[in-house]
Amino acid sequence: MQKISPCLWFDQQAEDAAQLYLTIFPNSRINKISRYAEGGRMPKGLAMMVDFTLDGVDFLALNGGPMFKQSEAVSFSIRCKTQAEVDHYWNSLTANGGAESMCGWLKDKFGVSWQVVPDVLPEMATGSDPAKVARMTEAMLKMKKLDIATLVNAYNG
Repeated sequence: MQKISPCLWFDQQAEDAAQLYLTIFPNSRINKISRYAEGGRMPKGLAMMVDFTLDGVDFLALNGGPMFKQSEAVSFSIRCKTQAEVDHYWNSLTANGGAESMCGWLKDKFGVSWQVVPDVLPEMATGSDPAKVARMTEAMLKMKKLDIATLVNAYNG
């Protein structure tokens, strides 16, 4: 078990969110669900806590009510080796009510923020040639979903 796990606060969509994420990320599962009892803060039977794993990373999701909302101040970065991976995560997480943002950022239909990041991006962004980094950054700033070939071509001039 990992020592630190993110806990996502939802109004009443924790189980739905976990179920969606299981369809997107490989090697994922629901570990345990606790449910509200009669007389609880939420309707009887609604998931209270969902303990789940996405591709080896443990998460908790809490149905705690409408007082707190998701924010871009916290996002989850998905590292991708190929453009096919970038496309899969981007398309899956923006589907059915998700929203595209800039530079590889998006929100899923539950308002959770994600960054879909090609593995080559951090390498290029920290490259030793400022002109290459500037060209790549300029190309990235024009994108929503990141395109690996375009970023690499810009970097290489």
